[in-house]
Amino acid sequence: MPAIVLIGAQWGDEGKGKVTDQLGERVDYVVRYSGGNNAGHTVITPDGQKYALHLMPSGALSPNAVIVIGNGVVVDPKVLLSEIDGLAERGVDVSRLRISGDAHLIMPHHRALDRVVERYLGSSRIGTTGRGIGPAYGDKVARMGIRVQDLLDPGIFRKKLELALREKNQVLFKVYNRKAMDVDATIEEYLEYAERLRPYIAETRSMLWDALDRGDTVLLEGAQATMLDMDHGTYPFVTSSNPTAGGACVGAGIPPTAITKVIAVSKAYTTRVGSGPFPTELFDDNGAHLRKVGHEYGTTTGRERRCGWFDAVVARYACRLNGVTDLVVTKLDVLTGLATVPICVGYEINGKRVGDMPMTQTDFHHATPIYEEHDGWWEDITKARTEEDLPENARRYIARIEQLCNTRVSVVGVGPGREENVTRHPLLP
Repeated sequence: MPAIVLIGAQWGDEGKGKVTDQLGERVDYVVRYSGGNNAGHTVITPDGQKYALHLMPSGALSPNAVIVIGNGVVVDPKVLLSEIDGLAERGVDVSRLRISGDAHLIMPHHRALDRVVERYLGSSRIGTTGRGIGPAYGDKVARMGIRVQDLLDPGIFRKKLELALREKNQVLFKVYNRKAMDVDATIEEYLEYAERLRPYIAETRSMLWDALDRGDTVLLEGAQATMLDMDHGTYPFVTSSNPTAGGACVGAGIPPTAITKVIAVSKAYTTRVGSGPFPTELFDDNGAHLRKVGHEYGTTTGRERRCGWFDAVVARYACRLNGVTDLVVTKLDVLTGLATVPICVGYEINGKRVGDMPMTQTDFHHATPIYEEHDGWWEDITKARTEEDLPENARRYIARIEQLCNTRVSVVGVGPGREENVTRHPLLP
């Protein structure tokens, strides 16, 4: 029963979509198990076509894999249908999509509340995308969420929406002085979505169980990343779900014993979008260089990403937390041309050196990185396909990351394309 989990080892945007796309032709199912359309995966195909995916699993570009949106995802049906239409127009077969009936819906009041609350918080804002993700998960936990399956029963859908808006409209109107949501207009809009989504809605848990019983390979694709996990990330500057490996079981409905491999993806440096602590963040020319050369702008929002050196404390934490078996290091080519390439090997907090993630939010906010300097390289590495093709200093840099994370680095990305990789150990047999 081979189930493989693919997660991000930093704050997201590590290149998980590229890795999923690489593996897609060799797996039978690709399952998205967390997040919503606040995440974005960019995939570049061998013929140079670029796809920006948000709700659709990256395996959508695989010619054979069944693609699944699991119960742990929050779905904005308008966004999903737009993405389906966009892919179909470009010749991508979307008939293989299946959506869990237990996935929760993002409603108009979720988006409205997300935006107005962020504005209200001012300088204390979290830095959300404003797409309603947090409020949708909040309603899910409060047991007043509306699920995909409710679209199939107009009576139930109306009852649940009326109950939700009884409270949400009071908050929007009386607290934030915003226009209340119209029940009938919302129902009309969403029941139109229901007719188009109906063929895709399925009981995905049993479908995946049957696939695992047959010995099919199931790839579980996380959105966001470890340091944005609700429980294990830099709370409160996190997402509203669990993108770590443990969340894959909950968000897809498969047993932990089915997981045979956990692949983590990390950039050769570090980036983060939104607010929150970031010990290795650079505010100098080096940070600007990483942003420019690495094209560090959000796939979903277009926001500039904050950039910094590789943080081995964060990466090691992610490897231990997720039980990582294989590490993929992407964007090594972005570091080409730098005289020195530092790695953060620990923090100084209150005059003391620490090598692990601090326990408290306060300590992490005040952590000063301790760097280990590594000589850079000037050779173009984008054509490298074996480890021997890499400059000696680049090989030493990767070897040091492997040592610090105590996890083997199996693949090194040397460019954005699907084939632009150095494979040290195959991810699949």
